[in-house]
Amino acid sequence: MRTFILAAIVTIFAVSAQAQSLPRKVSNVTIKDLYGNPTSLPNYGKKNLLIFYVDPDAYLAMNKNNKFAEELEANGRAAGPNIYGFGILNFPDTFLPKDMLRKICRKRVEKNGATIIDDGEHLFKNAWGLGDCNQKFMLLIVSKTGELVYVQKEEITPAGKEEFYRIIEKYR
Repeated sequence: MRTFILAAIVTIFAVSAQAQSLPRKVSNVTIKDLYGNPTSLPNYGKKNLLIFYVDPDAYLAMNKNNKFAEELEANGRAAGPNIYGFGILNFPDTFLPKDMLRKICRKRVEKNGATIIDDGEHLFKNAWGLGDCNQKFMLLIVSKTGELVYVQKEEITPAGKEEFYRIIEKYR
């Protein structure tokens, strides 16, 4: 029993350390689109990626990083020919009705052409070793060579914004 507990503790620390060390290689993941069809990450390996990994609770109920996401959309500082931005919904962690959320997201996609996909089983989160993503509105940057170079899990601070803009500039 003692060996099992020790092994579990070592595994937890190893996964936590993996989630923290950057840059690190990540792989393309097959998850689902908003209609339940299997899909891989768009433009993986072709462009640098700006991924918004969002627990809908954090966005709708807590307004975490909403203003920053709107700022990015308005100012275009994360846009460019070498970067592709999209959202992934962290559905397992939300308490909100998933069918309603999918319907809202489908309307947004139809309205503005956004790309939103569904991590309905934590396949993306687990494959990339992201750890606890509950009630998070995360920003991730992945280079076109498949390296995760930036992860912002908490609400972004003014200093965090400057760091984000400094890093994203290299990948636009």
